[in-house]
Amino acid sequence: MIDYDGEARGYDASRGGEPRAQATAGALEQLLPQGPCTLVDIACGTGIVTRRLLRPERTVLGVDRSPGMLGLAARRVPGGAVGGDATRLPVASGSVDAVVMVWLLHLLPDPAAVLAEAARVLRPGGVLITTVDKDDAYFVEDSDIAQITAELRRKYAPHVPDHAPRVLGWTATYGLALVGETVFPGTGQGRSPRRWRQAIDADRIPWCTHAAPDQAAKVSRRLSELPDQDVPRPDPLYRLIALRA
Repeated sequence: MIDYDGEARGYDASRGGEPRAQATAGALEQLLPQGPCTLVDIACGTGIVTRRLLRPERTVLGVDRSPGMLGLAARRVPGGAVGGDATRLPVASGSVDAVVMVWLLHLLPDPAAVLAEAARVLRPGGVLITTVDKDDAYFVEDSDIAQITAELRRKYAPHVPDHAPRVLGWTATYGLALVGETVFPGTGQGRSPRRWRQAIDADRIPWCTHAAPDQAAKVSRRLSELPDQDVPRPDPLYRLIALRA
């Protein structure tokens, strides 16, 4: 798990900064209820996205368990950032119109408790919006890298907690139904062939670490033969789904 307290100050810059935050907030707005609304942003981090969801008619609360992240979020969402765990939100049952979770489920060994807690705090008709299938985001758009890595990803991609069918199965048991979805770009986060090779060689790519060493080496070699070694390929496209209580 990332040391979020230690990384707080450099976190935004290392993950696309303001452009990616703007793309994220724009996608969330497509799925959020219109008009007066009470919203909880779970694992709000530095609040870089949370502040973009503020509206005169909308009450926004950011929740995070990292003091380092909350220190930054409190400046961006004055009076609207609190410490709390995603499995025990400091929010009354049936009290909010929308719950937002961006880049959270993929970090959890078992998201069921977090999804159950989100369902608990939603009013009837409220909406849960969450990212799913985060690891697939780099390969939504076709590219030479997507083609070279396709076989290993198909054979060795691990079972991830934010796999959309699993999330939909869990949320159905809590009475939540899919009502919409969209995608947004991880602006500035596209990786070059060289960066992919470095990640593979550092054992940071699960579908390569699970493969035989000769298979991973073959993919790394093919990546090294691509032109424009330092030119990023398409930005990842993250998937957002909306589920109504």
